[in-house]
Amino acid sequence: MPYSHAPQPTAPELPPGPVDIRLVVTDMDGTLLDDDKRVPEGLWETLARLRERGVLFSPASGRQYATLAAEFAEVADGMVFIAENGTYVVRDGRELSSDPLEPGVVAEVVAAVRGRAAGGVDLGAVVCGKRSAYVERADEAFLAEVEQYYVRCQVVEDLTAVDDDVIKIALFDFGNAAETAAPALAPFADTHQVVVSGEHWVDVMNRTANKGAALRRLQRELGITPAQTMVFGDYLNDLEMLDAADWSFAMANAHPEVVRRARHLAPSNNDNGVLRTITRVLDL
Repeated sequence: MPYSHAPQPTAPELPPGPVDIRLVVTDMDGTLLDDDKRVPEGLWETLARLRERGVLFSPASGRQYATLAAEFAEVADGMVFIAENGTYVVRDGRELSSDPLEPGVVAEVVAAVRGRAAGGVDLGAVVCGKRSAYVERADEAFLAEVEQYYVRCQVVEDLTAVDDDVIKIALFDFGNAAETAAPALAPFADTHQVVVSGEHWVDVMNRTANKGAALRRLQRELGITPAQTMVFGDYLNDLEMLDAADWSFAMANAHPEVVRRARHLAPSNNDNGVLRTITRVLDL
């Protein structure tokens, strides 16, 4: 959804000579992908040129690792995937970091969601494990929404009995998530992160988990500075990630708070804003 009323940061002033970017990190939905969830034209050629330059490209998304790995299967070698809003980071099949929830918290969140659903709110929980996602709702409409982001998803009888490391709980709300799903999770906000990650989605994670924390750990491991990092985002779950990069870009369609937080503005996701900006700044 575009936010045309948002204040607009200026386009980046490019320093003379080549820009020393070593890491490009981008959100997926509303950022790299257009509104029809399609990858932008020229993506694979751009990734090849980045690889030739020695620039690491990393998708950072609320999507699960399996979904991201499938999307980038042909170019995944060496790529770092910041999955599940930063709670699970993987490179070449090897876990770099994770931030699992305590089982007791999982049970409490699931109970809160069940209570809200029993009260008539049309929502459902997705318990996100390292191996798979898990749901109790099995109706076609709900599964159609979940499977866009979780290619590995199992329907189970009891979400509190899942045998997996749970790294996030996502709620899909057929209404407005900020108005109906998020209030059900208000009791957890003092001890955990409750993040509205889209019009219909709310995520519950450990307070220490976000895309920005995952990015900072990755920067330390790779010896890459914020000045050498370029980041793109559009929604509230991207805020901390923007803070971890000097070259931070809000999409033209971004939430107003994201536009305020970023240093620069990129064209919208429907105008191939990520690739156009990368090409311009890096002179590809």
